[in-house]
Amino acid sequence: MKKIIHTEATRGRADHGWLKANFSFSFANFYDPKRLQFGALRVLNDDLISPSMGFGTHPHKNMEIITIPLKGVLKHKDNMANDWIPVLPGEVQVMSAGTGVYHSEINGSAHDNLSLFQIWILPEKNEVTPRYDQKEFDEKARQNTLQILVSSFNSDAKESLKIHQDAQISRIDLVENSTFDYKLKSKNHGVYVVNISGEFTIDETILKTRDALGVSEIDVFQIKTTQNSQLLLIEVPM
Repeated sequence: MKKIIHTEATRGRADHGWLKANFSFSFANFYDPKRLQFGALRVLNDDLISPSMGFGTHPHKNMEIITIPLKGVLKHKDNMANDWIPVLPGEVQVMSAGTGVYHSEINGSAHDNLSLFQIWILPEKNEVTPRYDQKEFDEKARQNTLQILVSSFNSDAKESLKIHQDAQISRIDLVENSTFDYKLKSKNHGVYVVNISGEFTIDETILKTRDALGVSEIDVFQIKTTQNSQLLLIEVPM
């Protein structure tokens, strides 16, 4: 097993007042040549956005963008005729930027902060037609069971959102003192495991809240929890 450990304390950070951002990989003013990406996973930002604030209209191209709200309400607008769509915790949003798209993202609440993960995955092919989708996922369905949120258009996973890459994004909530065996798609894939909350170990590496571990060059690995834990698993070609 090959492991890359990214503890919460080693993430890049930006504090713009209205935006407090944490970067798992090089982004904006945070640059670390050892943390450019993990396989096809290019960006994982953990953002906290103040009430009624957000990102004005800006472009993206040739990127698969996935947003997972954790608390609050995200509102999204783009030039694909989507006008201020709310995206709530429990929902996941995907956007294939392809040939180019413009969008805006704001905190839809005037009172509460918005907490979210935004993930960028490099596509397997460029210049696709831009597209948007979102879906609600039942929290109860990931209790001690892997819940696939996002997968490839070529995947057999029927209930997941789709992107242009042989990747898989999943969540699982595990109770204290339990184990779960994760099987990788192929020997050419790796998994970036993020501890949303709780505490668990992988191959004797302890992961606490917001720590992450990149795992590759193995077929199956085991997760052992020492607390009730919520995990985000991003599997990508390496």
